[in-house]
Amino acid sequence: MKKVTGIWIDKRTAKMLTLVEDTENFQTINSSIEEFRPKGGSGTRLKGGPQDVVQDSRYNEREKQQEKRFFKSITDVIDDSDSIVIFGPAEMGEKLYSEISESNPTLYKKISEVAPADSMTDNQVKAWIRNYFN
Repeated sequence: MKKVTGIWIDKRTAKMLTLVEDTENFQTINSSIEEFRPKGGSGTRLKGGPQDVVQDSRYNEREKQQEKRFFKSITDVIDDSDSIVIFGPAEMGEKLYSEISESNPTLYKKISEVAPADSMTDNQVKAWIRNYFN
């Protein structure tokens, strides 16, 4: 009995479909990654007035830690899968792949592909994963 899992991931959510023979289990994990947009500029109209200091490194480190927690919640669910495919827009799929390669070598060996994909509805995600594993 082979257990296969497909993961569509972006910065906000991970949609996962696990297939075991004729049984399907679909679930969504929401991330807690904050959207940070630094606001630069001065706090006054006057030349030479106080300036807002943006601590980018602090926010980047916090975002990395939030990503690690998000990826950990995903790997906890897929840990017993026999084959895994990761797909989605942007670079989150690659980041998940890198995190798994560093933290979980056993799970890393089960990843068959990391593929780019556009935004999808739940039904499109399910169809993509079914087609991939068939």
